Amino acid sequence: MCSSEDLYLDFVNENYNNNLEYINTHDCGDSTEKIAENLGLKGFITTISTACSSSANAIMLGSRLIKNNIADRVIVGGTDALSKFTLNGFNTLMILDRELCKPFDENRVGLNIGEAAAFLVIESENSCKSRNAKIYCEIKGYGNANDAFHQTASSPDGFGASMAMQKALVMSGLTSEMIDYVNVHGTGTPNNDLSEGKALATVFNNKIPYFSSTKSFTGHTLGAAGAVEAVISTLAINYNFIPPNLNFQNSIVELGFKPVTKLMKDIKINNVLSNSFGFGGNNTSLIFSKAE
Repeated sequence: MCSSEDLYLDFVNENYNNNLEYINTHDCGDSTEKIAENLGLKGFITTISTACSSSANAIMLGSRLIKNNIADRVIVGGTDALSKFTLNGFNTLMILDRELCKPFDENRVGLNIGEAAAFLVIESENSCKSRNAKIYCEIKGYGNANDAFHQTASSPDGFGASMAMQKALVMSGLTSEMIDYVNVHGTGTPNNDLSEGKALATVFNNKIPYFSSTKSFTGHTLGAAGAVEAVISTLAINYNFIPPNLNFQNSIVELGFKPVTKLMKDIKINNVLSNSFGFGGNNTSLIFSKAE
């Protein structure tokens, strides 16, 4: 992005040459349109950009399209590419960890940036049955909330995160005790993890279910994170495991509870809550449940 600014005057000149073809890929919807073109899709196409909750919101929008009988089958997900622009932006915010990130650790100092893409096919129950499709899980609930606290920081008390999780629970019809695992946003920054931890304590009334941050494996994949972690959540349900929170040593003093630190296998997982929180306070929670 930074380099393309130097080329802008050449780009707007009528005589610009084909060497600038990648300028057009800066549009946030470019990858969406390329996927649709490749698959020959002519229906509704849109791109959501809400920072780190982008692909979680894409999953939520796709679910709403199906719920309201606007679509039978939707491809949802997200992608985010590593760039100097992104790296320098997070460096300016002073929230990068030069070592491996330590989500939910008392001595956490920041995040690692990752690069990824993940997409899922979601469809109505009738559509699945009509083509005898294997159903990996059900999207049971979702919630989005914005506390408008700060451009980049989470509210100290986790108010926005609490609202998103509570909305998802209400929609799902599940009680907090029925959540078997929480795939937390867990970036490894001092602000996010404490805020999200307080939100967990509020929503689960201090009876915290198993939780871990898989960003300790993938890094923070930014706009792709919600979809990446939706895939992980789905795998957890289908293969009955909980991934560990790597690099953890000490609980956050203000919280007093800790994430899962070793791989848990052969544990029945029926309901997973997955959190994705974006800059500007755009908080989204999704609940994935074992297919009935």
